[in-house]
Amino acid sequence: MTALRLLLVDDHPVVRTGLRGMFESDPGFTVVGEAADGAAGADLAADLRPDVVLMDLQMAPVDGVEGIRRIRSRPGAPPVLVLTTYDSDVQILRAIEAGAAGYLLKDAPRETLFAAVRSTAAGGSALAPTVAARLLGRLSPGASARGGTDTLTVRELEVIRLVARGASNKEIARDLRISEATVKTHLLKVFERLGVADRTSAVTTAMERGLIELPGRD
Repeated sequence: MTALRLLLVDDHPVVRTGLRGMFESDPGFTVVGEAADGAAGADLAADLRPDVVLMDLQMAPVDGVEGIRRIRSRPGAPPVLVLTTYDSDVQILRAIEAGAAGYLLKDAPRETLFAAVRSTAAGGSALAPTVAARLLGRLSPGASARGGTDTLTVRELEVIRLVARGASNKEIARDLRISEATVKTHLLKVFERLGVADRTSAVTTAMERGLIELPGRD
């Protein structure tokens, strides 16, 4: 199996060293580069073509949000997974709107982080459950705090059916003629309605509740 190639962007050398050591302890990952701010990260992403960029947010002179924008504005851009200590609503929204594929906090368990990187490399998205809940609260301020309803809109059903067939966010956006950002918004709402935190659980739960059928049968 080919190791996933990672680029680390964080202004703390100790953090980068720790992340490098953690990822390179697993043969499924290799760190191909490090950068200390968003500008350097964007330049290295263009030069090194990593499979995933792990991006901090609070950096100077160019922060992570601007780094995400610069990376995602270029052809063939790799997905960017935010890894930060900040979970404010404003930071979350800015990162997602800039094109981040996921948003995790630095206290995430090792296996959660590994799974998120793999999902991101495969075209998926990864959001810490608390981040997903906060983002949904901003996107749907009138929504019930309980969540977990079985009701999905027609568009949400279309999105989760395509996810069940293995489609990436980019492929879903193309097939449904919507933006990737809109796909992410629909997925977040699906996660909240089904009471789950990731794509795999959403598909499994939707199938268990009879909302979608096995791929190829619906």
